[in-house]
Amino acid sequence: MSDLLNRLGYLQTRRDRTPNLDLARDLAARDDKAGIREIAENMWNDNKNIHSDCMNVMYEIGRVDPTLLTPYAADFIKFLKSKHPNMVEGAITALSEIAKVNPEFVFKNLAGIKRIAETGSDAAVDKSISALAHTAADERFSANIFPYLLQHLSSCPRKQLTERAEKILPAVNENNNSEFIKTLKKRLESLSGSDFTRLKKIIRIAESI
Repeated sequence: MSDLLNRLGYLQTRRDRTPNLDLARDLAARDDKAGIREIAENMWNDNKNIHSDCMNVMYEIGRVDPTLLTPYAADFIKFLKSKHPNMVEGAITALSEIAKVNPEFVFKNLAGIKRIAETGSDAAVDKSISALAHTAADERFSANIFPYLLQHLSSCPRKQLTERAEKILPAVNENNNSEFIKTLKKRLESLSGSDFTRLKKIIRIAESI
């Protein structure tokens, strides 16, 4: 096993993900493209613990610098069809970061992202909505994606409404904020307590755009 892979949490017999996070930050800080390539290649490792840790390292790299993930964007799309939920969640997390710097790629793969938004785990849906929102933040794609995001807000479970609304905020602009606000106000009366307060704050942010 290479020295790089030996830094993975699994190979250090660690149950937490701190080694993976440290490795991701180190690779990103050094702009170590060869090291990142090795981690990316091992997302396909036969050992499920290694491929899971490598996926974790990759999306954490993306949180530091999304551009470092763009050479592997097609791999993440392939992982959306994985039988392993953690790989799907990791892939859509990476794509939500890639959308910030390469929205064209996400737009070209809209069907796969929407499929996760409609069938994935709660965590995967959160990230797919984030990926769509960052893509819709580009005015070239807003008209196509923003109505879909509004529909999602209209029908998503109440307990996830505020979280999803926050994730959609990057796509809100002066041309569509009125529809966003209207959609949220329709659901406001169904909330109470901290969720009500949180959604009111999101509405105020949208009103100020």
